[in-house]
Amino acid sequence: MNADEVEALIESEIPDADATVTTPRDPDDDKHYAVEVVSPAFEGKSLVDQHQLVHDALGEHLTRDIHAIELTTSTPE
Repeated sequence: MNADEVEALIESEIPDADATVTTPRDPDDDKHYAVEVVSPAFEGKSLVDQHQLVHDALGEHLTRDIHAIELTTSTPE
């Protein structure tokens, strides 16, 4: 799974999400990602709940294809 696939998966699962995914450690390392997600779906939710939405969107990929994510979430303010 590459960064573009992670982005597409998040954007397809979270309403009106805009995801940016990079590989902060090593561009050839396709198991560690920095993920920034902006979505109105996060409004009124705690940071934990926002992160849980992203984790839910990634589903089994978090344990199978992705080793670690650095996650930042926000609303489109």
